[in-house]
Amino acid sequence: MKIIRRILIGIAILIVIIWVVSWNAGSKAKVIDYGVTFSVPYAQGLGIDWKAAYSGMLTDLNVKLIRIPVYWDEVENSQGQYDFSDIDYMLNLAEQNHAQVILAIGKRLPRWPECHEPGWASSLSTADEQNAQLSYMETVVHRYYNNPTVTTWQVENEAFLSSFGPCPPLDVKFFDQEIATVKSLDPSRPILITDSGELSSWIPAGDRGDIFGTTYYRYVYSDSLHRYWTNFYFFSWFYRFKAGILRLLHPGKPVMIAELEAEPWTTNGIPATPIDEQFQTMSMGHFNTIISHAAGTGFSPQYLWGVEWWWWMQQHGHPEFWARAKQIINHTN
Repeated sequence: MKIIRRILIGIAILIVIIWVVSWNAGSKAKVIDYGVTFSVPYAQGLGIDWKAAYSGMLTDLNVKLIRIPVYWDEVENSQGQYDFSDIDYMLNLAEQNHAQVILAIGKRLPRWPECHEPGWASSLSTADEQNAQLSYMETVVHRYYNNPTVTTWQVENEAFLSSFGPCPPLDVKFFDQEIATVKSLDPSRPILITDSGELSSWIPAGDRGDIFGTTYYRYVYSDSLHRYWTNFYFFSWFYRFKAGILRLLHPGKPVMIAELEAEPWTTNGIPATPIDEQFQTMSMGHFNTIISHAAGTGFSPQYLWGVEWWWWMQQHGHPEFWARAKQIINHTN
């Protein structure tokens, strides 16, 4: 009986600790604002008209919060020669539709293969490559410093997640230099730093920047098990608990969901994966479930991941994801 009593007392203490730390995560947002991440190369890889999809996202979905990666290999494909035509187009259209934009800059940015380094940079020494990267980042900040549509800079993406993507080991000292460089060039805008919601502690990433952004995934493919997998054990309180710990160290720090799963997790890419197989990780039931679970965190804003796929699905006889996202974004569900 003593052993049972001790176990019960231990469980009770653990529950209290979880509750107290989760409470420290802050009050839950009464209304969650939803945004999206839009990637031009990803849309092109799906074979869709990215400008039509982007325009539809703004005018039909009525998206007002957008995260746009400024891929180094796209804007500086040749050293010292920049092409910002796509970014300019997206920002101009966003401004016309009264949307706000997070610009993500750095080598590691949203979408596979995670690190988007131009080919010419890979032949440089480490020091020269880092200087070249800082030059690209400085050029981006200088170009859009006076653009009122840009509200936030994101520096790198999930920089501490070394287990995902063919990226070199993180140079923490250089990462801090990137953040300091952006802050010195634009001290008025906040800097977003992101980390994995499921595979990281949030502490190293949360120690940096002005805003912390987490991922939120529930339906994935396990490489070790060679099967699709549902993360049943990652409930909303899990994320609130981690946010509570983060805010013990950094009181009042804003926490948002920067990447909320809303498209399939595939191993061969969307076009090469049958739709029935895509539904294993993102059916309409999965879509609604993950939106509901993420809402339980109370974090706001939440940036949905997969707007390009919703558009692709419309063209393949499944408009329901686009329609459902429209309800969620406009709070008409």
